Amino acid sequence: MTDHGLRYEVNCSILFTELPLLERPAAAKAAGFDAVEFWWPWPDQPVPADRDVDAFVAAIEDAGVRLVGLNFFAGDLAGPDCGVLSVPDRVEQFHDNVDVTVGIGQRLGTRAFNALFGNRVDGVAPEAQDALGRESIAVAAKAADRIGATVLVEAVSGPKPYPLRTAAQAVAVVDDVRAAGAGNVGFLLDLYHLAANGDDLDAAIAHYADRTAHVQLADAPGRGEPGTGSLDLQRHLGDLARSGYAGWVGLEYKPTTATTPDSFGWLPLERRSAG
Repeated sequence: MTDHGLRYEVNCSILFTELPLLERPAAAKAAGFDAVEFWWPWPDQPVPADRDVDAFVAAIEDAGVRLVGLNFFAGDLAGPDCGVLSVPDRVEQFHDNVDVTVGIGQRLGTRAFNALFGNRVDGVAPEAQDALGRESIAVAAKAADRIGATVLVEAVSGPKPYPLRTAAQAVAVVDDVRAAGAGNVGFLLDLYHLAANGDDLDAAIAHYADRTAHVQLADAPGRGEPGTGSLDLQRHLGDLARSGYAGWVGLEYKPTTATTPDSFGWLPLERRSAG
């Protein structure tokens, strides 16, 4: 594997699922990683109990890893949801969640929060949802700015009626919210989702590397570990690095191996540490 100087971390919401959630940070550390990211750990609770938040924070701290990325509440990602911040009937859940999420980030030094836009819903004009989504992201950005953090916007693949499908569509939201005064909003460039949607990865990197604040990867098709699909992930990562990207690369794939650690063979042990 080519060394592009990029730092890798593990998404513990999609990897290590053979273990209870609070055991996954330690498992990532045992596999050689110094950093992790999570989707919102409580898909049915925008505001979990303090004891549950404390247990999550302790699991990260006790494992000796850094939480570099965390999703805001986005509903049941394994079910029908894909974000709530642009959904009129649910946007208050997002607002209630913002301070909790940023509070976790403040305790753990997290500096990137992913804000999933939300599916299209019947009876609401797309333009109204788009406006609400931008307003919600601006609210989140204001809260994140208190701790020097960035709010991320990404394109997503799959059958759900999620409106941001291409890099251009996600970056348009980033640009609009920035233009409204929130400078701490960036593009989450997910190589798998863009490829699955048929977007041009080379063009996305060439045009939007300057607004890319976080990167995630999985191979396509299949969303497995690198080498299980047809994407030239090493070339794309090299292009990102040459374009000036020096942030984190989150491993957000579904292992095709018997256990999660077996799926890391493509990444030498010495490349897993952020040190």
